[in-house]
Amino acid sequence: MHSIELDVLERVAHWCERGERPWLCTIVRTIGSSPRPPGSLLACLDNGEVTGSLSGGCVEEDLLQKLAAGAIDDSAPQVVEYGVTAEENERLGLPCGGRLLVLVQRLDAAELAWINPVLEALARRECTLRSLDIASGTTTLQPVPHHEPLAYSETTLRQCFGPQMRMLLVGAGQLSQTLSELALAMGYEVLVTDTRQHALDQWLGPDVPLIQGMPDDVVLERAADNHSIVITLTHDPRIDDMALMEALSTDAWYVGALGSARTTEKRLRRLADLGVPAQAIARLHAPVGLPIGSKTPHEIAVAIMAQITQMRRAH
Repeated sequence: MHSIELDVLERVAHWCERGERPWLCTIVRTIGSSPRPPGSLLACLDNGEVTGSLSGGCVEEDLLQKLAAGAIDDSAPQVVEYGVTAEENERLGLPCGGRLLVLVQRLDAAELAWINPVLEALARRECTLRSLDIASGTTTLQPVPHHEPLAYSETTLRQCFGPQMRMLLVGAGQLSQTLSELALAMGYEVLVTDTRQHALDQWLGPDVPLIQGMPDDVVLERAADNHSIVITLTHDPRIDDMALMEALSTDAWYVGALGSARTTEKRLRRLADLGVPAQAIARLHAPVGLPIGSKTPHEIAVAIMAQITQMRRAH
């Protein structure tokens, strides 16, 4: 789950708690090109207050106009389709051939019966599957071990809410600062750890948790589930190898290590000599990032986030 969708649910809960009746809008299907994927959320009030995004453009404006004009029935969830014609695509700024199906539902305080448990599960970094009966607007919840893709039919919406992806960066150097900025902008939660307090004291990056401690302990405590990313960036094998040994033994979804091809060969041999199983070593992304010839911190950060994005889309 990206931070923008989490923000939407938290804002919806706040609105419902104070007696408002917000609209929750969910992209349930895309055909062709689409600015945002299925599961993207937008919520709004009748006074025009909005959080979230469906397209970053005119789709939101058109939908808000329909809601303000009372053109959408609020007695039960409704599906609104965009991009049916080439003229509408051009008017709304959708890519050529792109179509969106948006499920629109009016909420009230009764919906807190499912919104609050979802938020509580997210705080525990657990996944919850919401099943919405579209005819009645009734929601049921069930815990699930892993994130599941959104499933939509004319009668049911099944949407999984999982925790925000957490990125633990080992090493508080310049690359960590640059990578933190890009990861935060892309909706990741970022933590930085270093054994060296002086390195943390000199941090010039964004406002993220800075954790002083042994890297294997920090990995185990903060980045051991399958919604976690661990990347080592110190160039010091005494630090990086400890973090990698622990991370590769956990459910961490992505484990990466900075270094040249030659450095990587030495690292792989060390991990094998330290008893890390070959199957675990095979999970390691090293050299980390897509091979785009990156040299500067910004280029390396782009290569890393590009690889992670590619893997998440494929997954």
